[in-house]
Amino acid sequence: MHGMISKPPGTATANLATSRLVLLLLVVMTGIAPISLYILVPALPVLATTFGRDISVAQMTVSLYMVGIALSQLIMGPLSDKFGRRPVLLSGLALMIAASVACIFAETLPQLIAARFFQALGGASGMVVSRAIIRDIYERDRVASMISLVVAALMIGQMVSPLTGGLIETAFGWRAIFYAVTIAAIAVAIGIAIALPETRRSRAAGGGFRGDVGTLIKSRAFIGYVMCQVLASQIIFTFAGGGPYIVVTQMGRTSAEYGAWFATTGFAYLVGNLLCVRFAPRHSLEKLIWFGLGLQLCGSLLNLIWSFTGWNEAPAWLFGTQMIVMVGNAFVMANSAAGAISIRPEAAGTASGAMGFLQQGIGALMSQFGAYLGGHSATTLPLTSAVLAISLLCACTMIFIVPRREVVVSETLIEQAEEEETGMM
Repeated sequence: MHGMISKPPGTATANLATSRLVLLLLVVMTGIAPISLYILVPALPVLATTFGRDISVAQMTVSLYMVGIALSQLIMGPLSDKFGRRPVLLSGLALMIAASVACIFAETLPQLIAARFFQALGGASGMVVSRAIIRDIYERDRVASMISLVVAALMIGQMVSPLTGGLIETAFGWRAIFYAVTIAAIAVAIGIAIALPETRRSRAAGGGFRGDVGTLIKSRAFIGYVMCQVLASQIIFTFAGGGPYIVVTQMGRTSAEYGAWFATTGFAYLVGNLLCVRFAPRHSLEKLIWFGLGLQLCGSLLNLIWSFTGWNEAPAWLFGTQMIVMVGNAFVMANSAAGAISIRPEAAGTASGAMGFLQQGIGALMSQFGAYLGGHSATTLPLTSAVLAISLLCACTMIFIVPRREVVVSETLIEQAEEEETGMM
């Protein structure tokens, strides 16, 4: 069933949807885990020196953190559908706070790595539950724009978090970073406890994790939207994995210059999300996905052409064209995520968790794949070919998997869809 329509719970939901405080909470609960990831990156060399270990071991404070984020989304999503959004959020943040305190007092690098894993496991609950809350309180046609707005605000935080971490470490030492993270997590938990009511939809008799999973995996629309969103995200991971080797090794530029050029793709992604916020209320998510897919394909095809001509051996050509891809990527990711979590609104947590787990899990592999392509070739052609191939696969999911919606949605069809949805539960 393609129908993803359900009425909002009532006046309370309408009030939540217009609350700026709730929107702020959605942003900070989404951002607490990824910002905590990036804020430690500048201190990695100091950690390696402090504990007398190789930098590759210190890097595990980042890599296992990403594993924790992936596992958290797989676990916390279904739990939020079963027990409610608030209990899972508060429990996750409590775990993050405890793990952050453990990071402060870690005496060995393995202790710090283990504490970072649990920090991510708890903190990432906000990432998965925030998407479920957005689906709880907003109409389907507004879900994509609200996800884009949250992501846009989050991008700004992620851009400044490495600088913030570097300043804190320089001024007060690396342990001070975890003091800051602990205080931030406590503040977010207090805000949720005070200002965020339970938003989970009431469940029909027989509803549960097995029923949710069974319904979702039988839905072509859900599978298609998830595949589209996950594949779109792999463009980012693949390009990010190969980019440093291409710019530093092939082009002979400095790592600082690579950082500056890579920031342009983040800025383009931010612009794409802001444009999505503006256009989503006036256009269907399917149209916006196709618009994004068109930009992805055009940008990646141009970059492949520049690889054959040799033009994108200069960073301006490579990253300038990749910016087109990233603007389209923002449209694809936000709207396909909105479609996926709208298939079965009361199971939005399970849908969000599955999508986030696949995105992060496959992303870790694609990042390594991108690094291999960039580090074992003399041109940009292998990397740009991979980006184009992923863009084509992303478009194929919309062409061959997601069902077409060729009817105009009327009140009668909405009521009929709701009756069918109730019968499935």
